[in-house]
Amino acid sequence: MSDSLVVCEVDPELKEKLRKFRFRKETDNAAIVMKVDKDRQMVVLEEEFQNISPEELKMELPERQPRFVVYSYKYVHADGRVSYPLCFIFSSPVGCKPEQQMMYAGSKNRLVQTAELTQVFEIRTTDDLTEAWLKEKLSFFR
Repeated sequence: MSDSLVVCEVDPELKEKLRKFRFRKETDNAAIVMKVDKDRQMVVLEEEFQNISPEELKMELPERQPRFVVYSYKYVHADGRVSYPLCFIFSSPVGCKPEQQMMYAGSKNRLVQTAELTQVFEIRTTDDLTEAWLKEKLSFFR
């Protein structure tokens, strides 16, 4: 196995889906979960979720495999304002295969650029994905 970072392309259908997702008008929490298709060396859609809480989303993520998530979250600020930040969450659990780890790590930036996201977070265990964690992360964005 070589140490070169594999950078996977983003599936054109997924690109289109992400573009539409950015402009969605709904006000519930929603998520797009993506995975790397190793054979095609491509980031592809795994599943979409509507009206899903961080805790529910956590249950959908595999504990031993990395995943990319774009999450539209209804964020109520301390002053009562509401915003809908799009968060990119890279779930890379401890204990997944190094080869897998590298394919995801190598493809992350390309995907973030494709989705044009600025709020990029990483979790090392799916247990970290909670509403409290997300709010804390988002509190740095104004």
